[in-house]
Amino acid sequence: YAIGQLHNLYILAENSHGLVLVDIHAAHERVIYERLKESITNAKLSCQLLLIPLTVEVGEPAAKLAEEYATDLAKLGLEISRLGYGSIVVRQIPALLAKTDIAALISAVLADFAEYQNSYQVTERMNQLLATVACHSSLRGHNQLSLVEMNALLRDIENTQHSNQCNHGRPTWIQLRLNDLDRLFLRGK
Repeated sequence: YAIGQLHNLYILAENSHGLVLVDIHAAHERVIYERLKESITNAKLSCQLLLIPLTVEVGEPAAKLAEEYATDLAKLGLEISRLGYGSIVVRQIPALLAKTDIAALISAVLADFAEYQNSYQVTERMNQLLATVACHSSLRGHNQLSLVEMNALLRDIENTQHSNQCNHGRPTWIQLRLNDLDRLFLRGK
């Protein structure tokens, strides 16, 4: 449970093991990121039809792959069809990737399908975008939180996957056990 804030950057909390220090921004960022991923996974992937379909020259082997894996590509939110011998037309993409270099993405996805019969390029790019959105929409340093808000964030952390680190790999919280604190203050000596 929250005890208070330190410089409006960290939550000081107590649990049965001792003291927990929580980086407010990093913890909130992870909570938001996981919620965004869950909402995309549980809801139908939001896609965007291209106003002007994009023609991409990919070469004959890749164009053949696009035709062969059209159903799998559609599951990734990509509506692609073969246009000619070595070209394809892209009609739809995941809405989150609207500002992505579509031609480069399609080339990478088709290269993955050629090598592995699957691709994680779209998912990885979407996760990168979600991480950016989470980072920019999470609580920043110097936000004064009430005890209720701090405890709400602590409960969110408890119920979030991978909550021990933010999207950039920084720790979100650390535990100082009572015996660690006793050692720091030379108790029992």
